[in-house]
Amino acid sequence: MTFRRAPPGRRFAEREQVTTTAFITHRDCQLHDMGSHHPECPQRLTAINDHLIAQGIDAYFDYYDAPLATFEQLLRVHPAAHLERIKRASPEMGVVHLDPDTAMNPHTWQAALRSAGAGCLAVDLVMKKQVENAFCSVRPPGHHCEKATPMGFCFFNNIGVAAMHAIKAHGLERVAIIDFDVHHGNGTEDCFAGDERVLMCSIFQHPFYPYSGADKPAANMCNVPLAAGSGGEEFRDAVMQVWTPRLREFKPQMILISAGFDAHYEDDMGGLKLVEKDYAWVTDHLKKLAAEMCDKRIVAMLEGGYVMTSLARSVGAHLRSLADL
Repeated sequence: MTFRRAPPGRRFAEREQVTTTAFITHRDCQLHDMGSHHPECPQRLTAINDHLIAQGIDAYFDYYDAPLATFEQLLRVHPAAHLERIKRASPEMGVVHLDPDTAMNPHTWQAALRSAGAGCLAVDLVMKKQVENAFCSVRPPGHHCEKATPMGFCFFNNIGVAAMHAIKAHGLERVAIIDFDVHHGNGTEDCFAGDERVLMCSIFQHPFYPYSGADKPAANMCNVPLAAGSGGEEFRDAVMQVWTPRLREFKPQMILISAGFDAHYEDDMGGLKLVEKDYAWVTDHLKKLAAEMCDKRIVAMLEGGYVMTSLARSVGAHLRSLADL
């Protein structure tokens, strides 16, 4: 039995029994820093936290520290050589670039382990019914990291590690991954293309970085490329006409969300035109599908979103929906 913390002014005795939303993060995730002008910056998490406090909704979540992912968990997705490469690249001081966009400082290794570990903890909490759903406010993100290639600000495929944890540690046979980031989750597709245990449903701007996802995807990849300038109407059509039938056919036992918010019209990292109400709508819709098919099990993990104001508002809308606020 779990209880949501009472809002200000409500007496303890007046609290209602509710299922709760877990909010998983760790201060290590704010220590990873790829440089003062890099868009994937520590201030992203600060902006989210500040917005939740300013809106008075921070008290409605159960907070957990993200654990360090174990090598056993990571090796379900990545080969040992990938883990060794990342660990060896970790600098004692300064910044080391793995590619022009993806860099490590002395705290990156730890932060990346926390980010991947957050998804595993979220899956555990949801499967044990300690919470109804969970949001992982972590960085670095993960959906661009391929099995053996870090890229696009990503070092481990966090959502993939969570999916395999659900399969291997909890015995699930069917897991859905939803990705509404403006960029195609090429890493997640690389990890699971052809794996019948996983259905990936995604929208992304195309043509656009990383210039993948549109040409002959595997049967378990439900990709919907959207042209620059597409907005809520096109997004909702993709969800209702393409994603939803595939999800109902697949009947997932858990829904994982690569929750990127850089498709927002204010975010200049992309050219789509979603707004907060679109993120609230898709979260509401996924919650209905989860209630219908998989005992309400949802785990969401932060991916993109690089304008602090729109990121914070969009995460707030997503969390309000997850927590029924």
